[in-house]
Amino acid sequence: MRNLQNYGALIIMGAIWGAVFPITKIAVSSGYKPFGIMVWQLVVALVLSVLVLLMRRKRLHFHRAHLPVYIGVALLGTVLPNWFSYTATAELPAGIISVIIALVPLFAMPIALAMGYEKPSLLRIFGALLGAAAIGLLIGPDASLPDPSKYWYVLLMAVAPLLYGMEGNFLTYMGDRGLDAVQVLLGSTLVGLICAVPLALVSGQMITPFQAWDAPEWAIIFSASLNWAAYVGYIWLIRRAGPVFSSQVAYLVTGWGVLVSILLLNESYSIWVWAAMGLMLLGIALVQPRKA
Repeated sequence: MRNLQNYGALIIMGAIWGAVFPITKIAVSSGYKPFGIMVWQLVVALVLSVLVLLMRRKRLHFHRAHLPVYIGVALLGTVLPNWFSYTATAELPAGIISVIIALVPLFAMPIALAMGYEKPSLLRIFGALLGAAAIGLLIGPDASLPDPSKYWYVLLMAVAPLLYGMEGNFLTYMGDRGLDAVQVLLGSTLVGLICAVPLALVSGQMITPFQAWDAPEWAIIFSASLNWAAYVGYIWLIRRAGPVFSSQVAYLVTGWGVLVSILLLNESYSIWVWAAMGLMLLGIALVQPRKA
């Protein structure tokens, strides 16, 4: 039953996060820049987190022991990876962005093995390699980038999953310290705003809400809300099943992201995309959650 719950959470998070990239593409295509989008993403996360804590009659803990967790999650999970992903999203198809994010478990597993959080297993390594093979199918000659000169942005985007892989292991290392997922997200959101607001102001990227709202503005709010919901689930699952299993959500994000990009943005891909999705799902099945 516990494994079924883990897989169920993984599928739901993958579907939610998969929709974030195509929706974000609508925002960045209007000319909005990373730090401006980031500020409003954090504002939405702040409002939602506060509402949930109020409904649960809980408060945010801001003791010295909690600050490293908030700072680590803010930098590794929001400020740094979002700059890389938003910058790359403005130049690459949303479906390709969804593909590159599947590198998360490939970065998370060697880090977890080195830190002793996961035991070596040929079956689990093979599952991760299937994900790598799926990426190869998606970005190979038959499904390559529309513009070969954009390969620089592929490398830029690859930094984001590296940071997410580091974040998962960081959370495992730090432990919960008496905090639940929403409290962690709220604390890291406050730290993220402290970083993002000055950067948005200095760079001239701040987005004012006092304007006529169209698709790009609503896309920012909608994608931020979806990202918040999936992120809460991700932090919860890391503590429940470990960083490597949780990072397999990247494979599902890829599948859903490609599908939503086709439906929402009319992006087109070859038949190899569907073959890659099959490899991703098989890879998830082979990477079992660690025992509690």
